[in-house]
Amino acid sequence: MIAVVINGETHEVPEGVRLDHLLELFSLPAKRVAIEVNKTVVRRAEWPATSIGEGDRIEVVHFVGGG
Repeated sequence: MIAVVINGETHEVPEGVRLDHLLELFSLPAKRVAIEVNKTVVRRAEWPATSIGEGDRIEVVHFVGGG
């Protein structure tokens, strides 16, 4: 397990976890979020190939509709 910071909170996740799996681990809807890793936005097409490392800072932004 490795420690990462997700939206300001430290979490333990499996070593080598990829962004697409990270969303599954935290039950986040992939179609309604954007992800930034270490202050760099990661394109949705790159999530399956993007592994998370020890100490990475991840921001998951939820899209909310409304008026």
